[in-house]
Amino acid sequence: MSTASHQSAPKPAASSPPGHTAEEELITAVADTLVLAYGLHPVEITRIPEGTATDNYAVVDQTGRRHFAKVYRTREHLNLERTSVELSEYCADGGVATARATRTREHELIETHGRLPMSLWSYVPHTETAEGGLAGARWAAVGTAMGRLHSRLAAHPAAAPTLKPGAAVCDVAASRDRFEHLIHAYQHMPRLGEFETWALQAARERQAILGDAERALASLPHLTVQVLHGDMAGPNVLLAANEVAAIVDFRPPAPGYLAWEIARLGCDPKSVLDNSAESWLTGYIDLTLAYRDANPRASVNDLVHSLRVGCSAMLCSAFPLSVPVERPHIVDAAMEAYGRVRHEAALMLLDRLPVMEEALRDALR
Repeated sequence: MSTASHQSAPKPAASSPPGHTAEEELITAVADTLVLAYGLHPVEITRIPEGTATDNYAVVDQTGRRHFAKVYRTREHLNLERTSVELSEYCADGGVATARATRTREHELIETHGRLPMSLWSYVPHTETAEGGLAGARWAAVGTAMGRLHSRLAAHPAAAPTLKPGAAVCDVAASRDRFEHLIHAYQHMPRLGEFETWALQAARERQAILGDAERALASLPHLTVQVLHGDMAGPNVLLAANEVAAIVDFRPPAPGYLAWEIARLGCDPKSVLDNSAESWLTGYIDLTLAYRDANPRASVNDLVHSLRVGCSAMLCSAFPLSVPVERPHIVDAAMEAYGRVRHEAALMLLDRLPVMEEALRDALR
């Protein structure tokens, strides 16, 4: 048993010692955890953009090997975090391109005993995310990778694939209430900045067209619900040139609509708007055809109606229009840009949905 297993979580210090910043102390704690829990001796630790609930670090050990460390900010949900890592390992064991977790000296997927709760991963070099980067041969590569992923997850013991009404993808009534409360909150803010002013107008526009989303959903057939990745978005797909190097950042195994996960990646807002509508649709068709080849048991309905599902889900979602009201501390230029792009992409899809859906249906016959 490693020394780390006997350590208790430290009490937060009131302040950093003279000459040491809080960030330096955290990096020291990361280094100590790597030594005690993993037997690694880091020579370089670099902070990289954080995740939703983690502080992330690139690590180079004494052999020159690179790693990716995720430090969890709270111990409250570590059991769920562990199931997320287990799902990633399950997919990797099935031949899906994912990053591999490094086990601790005690063969645990997450280090929980020492000062910092942490998971350690193989580092995937020379990659970029799929966010805004879907073009050319990448469409088919992403479709193939996602098809293999969903084929593997269809056999996951947590839940067998089943059919459920497609209209239940979104709760339009709940979305109406959410937009109404959001608009009310903006109207009662003492002052609105440029982005808040735009977000209020966008929320009003979305509230006004929720009926269109409701009608689009009402015509959907039953669609497949199965265990999914849980956060299949552009930032979680790593590309090396025109190939998918790894799918990362899984969520705990839970059933969801297959069509929504296909659309969430395929309708990546930046990729939608960075291409002409015709060019983007050609890419999306390439994605679905490659997906079907990799997952031949997938229902044609899930593929054909994925655009309708994705468009409706984006229209019904208040994120990130709600961020200045609910989490103003995370608003930055990137978040504001994403909010504008996502809104415009959803409106473009709604406007062209009948034509695009017909073209997709013809291609999949």
